[in-house]
Amino acid sequence: MKQLKSRKGFDVGNMTITKFIERFLNGDFDRPFRNVQIDAGWYDWFCKDSSLAAKTQYLGRKVVAIKDSRRFDNDKCYVFFKNNCPMVGKLYDHFSICDMESGDVLFCCQHLENGSHGCDKAHWEIYDRNVGFDTPVVNGSWRDVLNYFNK
Repeated sequence: MKQLKSRKGFDVGNMTITKFIERFLNGDFDRPFRNVQIDAGWYDWFCKDSSLAAKTQYLGRKVVAIKDSRRFDNDKCYVFFKNNCPMVGKLYDHFSICDMESGDVLFCCQHLENGSHGCDKAHWEIYDRNVGFDTPVVNGSWRDVLNYFNK
C-alpha cells in the first residue's frame, strides 16, 4: 500500500473510508490538536492548525453523505484532506478519495468559496479520474455533487 506523508511527516492513507466514517461519527477527530487532525487525514494545509478541526467536521460530513456511492468502495479507498493556497484568490479546501492499494486519486472534491481560486460564487468542483482531471464532472452545488455520486 502506497502512503502519502503529510507536510508534517505523518502517514496519510492508512485508514479506509469505512474506518474514517466510524471514527468521525464516534467523535475521534473533534479535538483541535494537530496530531488528531493528521490522523483524520489532513495531508497539507496553509491555514492555522487550530482551523483544521472545524474543516474536518465540515468535510467529514460530506464524506459521510456520499458513503453509499457506487463509484468507489469504502473498504478499498481512503480519504485525505488538503487546504490549498492558490496563486490567485483565497485559500480553499478539498478532499480526495484514493485507492488504498495504488494510492491513486480517484476523485478530487474541491469546495470553492466566494473569492477562492478566482471564483465569483461558492460552489463545488468534482474531478473524476475515469474521465481525466482536466475538466470537472460537477461544477455546482452540493446537491449536484450528491446527484453525481449517488446516481
